[in-house]
Amino acid sequence: MEFVEAKQKFISTWGSLGSLWGINKAMAQIQALLFISPNPLSTEEIMEELQISRGNTSMNVRQLIDWGIVTKELKTGERKEYFSTEKDVHELARIIARERSRREIQPVIKTLKEISSIKSDGNPSSEELIKQTKALHEMAETADRLLAKTVELKQNWISNALIKLMK
Repeated sequence: MEFVEAKQKFISTWGSLGSLWGINKAMAQIQALLFISPNPLSTEEIMEELQISRGNTSMNVRQLIDWGIVTKELKTGERKEYFSTEKDVHELARIIARERSRREIQPVIKTLKEISSIKSDGNPSSEELIKQTKALHEMAETADRLLAKTVELKQNWISNALIKLMK
């Protein structure tokens, strides 16, 4: 496999995986491109490489910045903005896990707590709703605490966590 083909395959595959971490394909492809680029890239370079519009590039780069995955860099004497991404895969995984918890798990926990806290009217259906949402709330909180503890671990947290689970 040639370099160009390997690069395109990586970017395409990473883009497809984006939905698993809760982001769209173009956003994941931009992050993948920045991840394997030795130097920060401008909006124009990203657009050209991925064959996507300026609006699509700008919107997705902004979202990646909001996630804390991409940073904007200015080069002395240049008017263009350049972008880079976290290169440490373990730190990248920590950032994604922390952000997914904030964006996805925390709102679910809040909703489950609210629903499971309703007063029962004695109806078996409301009793079951309360019982099951309480159980889900407890499980979601436990999972989120476990994720938070894992994210707090610094280097190689994924490897360390897997090793601990396997013991």
